[in-house]
Amino acid sequence: MRRSTLKKLRPKGAAATLAVALTTVMFAAPMAAAEPGDGAGAADTTTTSVSGAATRSAADPDVPPGEVESFRLQHLHNNPKNGTLQSTGSDIAFKGRYAFAGNYDGFTVYDLSNPAAPEQLVQVYCPGGQNDVSVHGNILVTSTDSRRTDDSCDSTSSSDPANYWEGIRVWDISDPANPVYVKSVETSCGSHTNSLAPSKDGRSVYVYVSSYFPSDTLVNCTRPHDLISIVKIPKADLAASEIVATPVLFPDGGYTHPEGPDSYYSTSGCHDITTYVKFDLAAGACMGDGILMDISDREKPRIISSARDTENFAFWHSATFSNDGTKVVFTDELGGGGLATCTDEFRPEQGANGIYDIKRGKLRFASYYKIPRINTAAENCVAHNGSLIPVKGKDLMVQSWYQGGVSAFDFTDSKNPKEIAWFDRGEGLSGGGTWSTYYYNGYVYSNDLSVGFDTFKLDPSIDRRANKHLPGLNPQTQTQF
Repeated sequence: MRRSTLKKLRPKGAAATLAVALTTVMFAAPMAAAEPGDGAGAADTTTTSVSGAATRSAADPDVPPGEVESFRLQHLHNNPKNGTLQSTGSDIAFKGRYAFAGNYDGFTVYDLSNPAAPEQLVQVYCPGGQNDVSVHGNILVTSTDSRRTDDSCDSTSSSDPANYWEGIRVWDISDPANPVYVKSVETSCGSHTNSLAPSKDGRSVYVYVSSYFPSDTLVNCTRPHDLISIVKIPKADLAASEIVATPVLFPDGGYTHPEGPDSYYSTSGCHDITTYVKFDLAAGACMGDGILMDISDREKPRIISSARDTENFAFWHSATFSNDGTKVVFTDELGGGGLATCTDEFRPEQGANGIYDIKRGKLRFASYYKIPRINTAAENCVAHNGSLIPVKGKDLMVQSWYQGGVSAFDFTDSKNPKEIAWFDRGEGLSGGGTWSTYYYNGYVYSNDLSVGFDTFKLDPSIDRRANKHLPGLNPQTQTQF
C-alpha cells in the first residue's frame, strides 16, 4: 500500500471529501464504493456475533460501528501493537513454529508453539517502510521503500533527493530469537515488496525486487523505470548478496493511462511478484499490467502473457496462483488502500479480485470477486494480501480487505467465486484494518495496521482436510501442498 493521487481514481458521482485516518500511513476516507452480489457460498448464510448468536444474513449491510461479527471464522487471540514498533503493521512470513510480522518500524517474531495464542518472542527495530518480509530457511529479507539517511537500523528519514538509501536488508535468522542483520543491497527506486525464487541447484536464493513511482527529481529513481531488480543471495555467504540483473519487463513502457505518466494507473515497474518455482512461473502485478512470466532462467524472467483491464482495474497490486498453477487471483488496490471502495457507490468490479485462468500459457479472464458486505464511508476497504487454504482438490483463499475485514472464498469454479467465511470489526475499532491474512497449519493469522496480530480458526467444515504440517510459508513464494 502506498499513498497515491486519489483525484484520478474517483468514480463518477463520488464525493470529493477526503479524511485522514489513524495510522502513520495516511488514509483517505472514502469517496464511494461498490457492493457485489456474491452470496456467502454456504447453505446457512446467517452470521455469528462474538457472543455466538445468529444475527444476520451474510449479504446484509455492514457490521455496526463499534461491533465485531463473523461467519464461520472464530477470532481466538490478539497480540496488540506494543513496544518500539508503533507504526503500520504490514506483511507476514512463516518458518516452522515462528511468524515474522512486518511493521514500518521493523518486524516482530512470534512463537507459534501455542498456535491459538502466539507469544511475542522479539521485536527488531529497523525502520524503513514498508518492511515487507520474506523467509527462506535461515534467511529473512525485508524491503525498504522510503528514503533513509543510510542503510543502518539507526537511520532516519531523508528528504535529500541525491544522498539517501533504500533497497533490501538481508538477515540471518538461524536463531529466530536473535535475528542478525548481515547485508543491505541498494536497488533502483528502493524495494516496495520482495519475492524469493530459490535457484535450481539449491545454493542460492534470488530476490525479485518490485518498486515503482519513479521521479526525475530522485537520482536513484529516474524515468523510465520499467524494470525489476534481481538480487542473488548465496546461502553460504549472505554478505555476498548483490544485484545480478535489472531486466526491463516493459520495453514499450507498459500501459500508459491517457492522463499521462504521473497517473496512478500507468505502469512504471511492479508492485508485487509471486513466484511458483515448481512450474518455473511468476505472476506480476505491475500497476497497469498483470503479467505471467517464465522464470526457468532465474536471472532472465520472460513475459509469456499479459492482461489489462482498463475498465475496472485501477492498480494491479498482488497475485496468488492456484495450487495446480492453472489460475491466478490478481488484486486491484484501487485508491492505494485509502478508499472506501466497499460502499454502494462503487461497482462490484472495482477494488476487487480479478480471477484469471491459465490456458496454454495465456491469461484468460474468468470473473471478479469482492466481499458482499456494504461498508460505511468511513472504512477504507479494498482487496489486499491473502493466501491459499491448502485443501487438495479445491481452490480456497483467505484474504485481507483492510477495514472490510477478513474474507475466505472458494474459486474452484473460477467463473463463480463464493465467500465461505468472514470476520469484520465495525467502524471505529481499527485505524486502517487488516493488511495481510494467511492460513498456516490450521490457523489463520492476520496483521492489522493498528491493532496488532490476530489469530483465527476456520469452521472445521472448511479446512478439515487442509495440510496442517507445512514447514514454512511465503505467500509470495508459492510451493505446492
